[in-house]
Amino acid sequence: MRLLLIRHGQTPANVLGQLDTSRPGPGLTPLGERQAALVPRGVRTRHITAIYASTLLRTQLTAEPLATDRGLDIQVLDGLQEIEAGALEKRSDRASVQRYLETVFAWGSGDVGVRMPGGTDGNAFFDRFDNAIASAAEMGSGTAAFFSHGAAIRVWAAARAHNVPSAFAGTHELDNTGVVELSGSPEDGWTLLSWAGQPVGGAQLVDQQADDPTGEPLDEA
Repeated sequence: MRLLLIRHGQTPANVLGQLDTSRPGPGLTPLGERQAALVPRGVRTRHITAIYASTLLRTQLTAEPLATDRGLDIQVLDGLQEIEAGALEKRSDRASVQRYLETVFAWGSGDVGVRMPGGTDGNAFFDRFDNAIASAAEMGSGTAAFFSHGAAIRVWAAARAHNVPSAFAGTHELDNTGVVELSGSPEDGWTLLSWAGQPVGGAQLVDQQADDPTGEPLDEA
């Protein structure tokens, strides 16, 4: 099976640098809508057999242009949603953002017992994301597009890919509509094939003014 893990388009919270992880979450900015509209062109050479989105609105809105282009339904999977910020929800101050990122990247490095302030630990995150991927794998092989979130994609992909160090997630950005591609299966494990951190429509869709913490390398947050 091949996974295309696609981050959602830009949201108002991304512009503000705000930790916004609750349901249903914000929609897309005008730039986020343009980013989403270019996803079909960005993956035009891929024979995508299924499209999945998280329970948060922004992923479903980002998936819509691709679903329309390919004539596929968007299947909403519980488990693909962003890593919950707990007591840090809605905060945008530097200390809170740093605490959030240090916690999630600790999980990616194997320290899954660290608990998000007022929230869950890494075991809960990996259980739900693993289960979402496994349930999709049970429905068929081929290439599936999963519309998810910055921190969730970065942490899960780097932790589960056997060919990169776990610290990879913290040092590689994932901008809105960036794509991480893996191949493998839940039983045999996953290989990272590519990590395209910029929007699928190109660098012209990067908002250089936005303070987007879940997409930035840890040392830049």
